[in-house]
Amino acid sequence: MSDLEALVAQVRACTVCAADLPLGPRPILHVSSTARLLIASQAPGTKVHAKGLSFWDASGTRLRDWLGIDESVFYDTARVAILPMGLCYPGRLPAGGDRPPRPECAPLWRARLLALMPAIRLTLLIGGYAQAHVLGPGAMTERVRDFRATLPSLFPLPHPSWRTGVWEQRNPWFQSEVLPALKAEVACALDMPMDMQGDRP
Repeated sequence: MSDLEALVAQVRACTVCAADLPLGPRPILHVSSTARLLIASQAPGTKVHAKGLSFWDASGTRLRDWLGIDESVFYDTARVAILPMGLCYPGRLPAGGDRPPRPECAPLWRARLLALMPAIRLTLLIGGYAQAHVLGPGAMTERVRDFRATLPSLFPLPHPSWRTGVWEQRNPWFQSEVLPALKAEVACALDMPMDMQGDRP
């Protein structure tokens, strides 16, 4: 067993937040020592918790479309790693929507996991929580608009939930400027020609 595999086994056995998780602990992550693209997301939703597979929902479909890759590439852990800020489903807010990622999770596991993932070329910071953890306080929209400032290693993105459709309508530059650059950066990180990123859904 490699050091990374041993650490992942520890992560999957974690119960630190068990008392605060309405569906119980089920840490969900997809990592390898060879992955070149890292998707740093927020926390699993209920569908992901049930399936045990990150972005196994409508937001995953939208994200794969943004990246220009299909499921076969997206879920190829040898090339693409997915490491949320919170590894377990955190529950719902009283007013609707999911709770933030548990604050204990990223400080406990993230740096230790990343230290064993030396091949990462590009990290996608999905949503405000991931961006705040890596970049500090700031406005998500402005960070996405100014994505070139954090290249070549980091690429901030909004969370690909259904709510983002309204945000995209208000910010047409995302489709015209950000997504073409995103697809190019992802292709470069994965050593994939732009016309061979996988069959589109």
